Amino acid sequence: MFSLIFPGQGSQTVGMCKDMYLKFDLIKKIFKEADDILNFPITDLIFNGPKEKLDLTENTQPSIFLVGYSIFSLLKKEYSIDFDKINYFAGHSLGEYTALAAAEYINFSDAIKILKVRGKAMQSSVKKGQGGMIAILGSKIEDIEKLLLDNTDNYKCYIANDNSIGQIVVSGMKEDLDKFSIDLKKKSIKNISLAVSAPFHCELMSEATDIMKNEINNLKFNNSNKLIVSNVTANETNNPQEIKELLIKQIESRVRWRESIKFMASKETKNFIEIGPGKVLTGLIKRIDRNLKVSAINSEEDISILKKNNEF
Repeated sequence: MFSLIFPGQGSQTVGMCKDMYLKFDLIKKIFKEADDILNFPITDLIFNGPKEKLDLTENTQPSIFLVGYSIFSLLKKEYSIDFDKINYFAGHSLGEYTALAAAEYINFSDAIKILKVRGKAMQSSVKKGQGGMIAILGSKIEDIEKLLLDNTDNYKCYIANDNSIGQIVVSGMKEDLDKFSIDLKKKSIKNISLAVSAPFHCELMSEATDIMKNEINNLKFNNSNKLIVSNVTANETNNPQEIKELLIKQIESRVRWRESIKFMASKETKNFIEIGPGKVLTGLIKRIDRNLKVSAINSEEDISILKKNNEF
């Protein structure tokens, strides 16, 4: 049994998926469909940039989804992926939408449209330059939680991502993050400011939640027997109504990625396949549990190797 995982924001690069696009008519068709749905040449942006425009949240989110969904569709139709071997579908932040589309809870058209809205809503919740995120390396999450709790009078920051053992991401207003970073340095805790445009996955995203609540409630969800592991709960579900509620909560909630991987591993997943640009999730899983097997699919060669090894 294996589980499919889909990456989130930060894995995008100009030119991603271009080789596979040039090789496979199916991917060309899906990219053309995306251009038509969005009424915007997202294909040209993905392949040619500029990077600054691709990195805008409202463009990044549908772009990463498009690449991940296209590669998954290729696996399904050209390489006959065996659905019966898939234990779980999961995605990191926006990657959860790719997982839901792959698991047939939502259709491609609705997913890419709502991610454009989601990106705009998240970007506009906090004025550009006023909020941010920092990555904390080499610390236990309990220590960071205690530090934040003990200093609520000095600054208000939020754990946004519990990514892996020794990698935690914290969100907040820039002024608060600067104060928090000083405290981290005093304790010799390594931290890095991330190149993001807003403080995602915390209560500062409340305006985005208001927008997305209406959008998600109006989104058509299908019944499916595929199991999704939610970022919010780090637990499984195949209930469409529950998935809706969790997607709304997800915008302000911590991404419990480390816990999600540990949950799937406890349920007989020993092999993970990352589908989409980059290998961010592959690296995180290796730090969570070195005994787990993980592969990333970014190219035709990657697919051929996995197929040859009978991994799907």
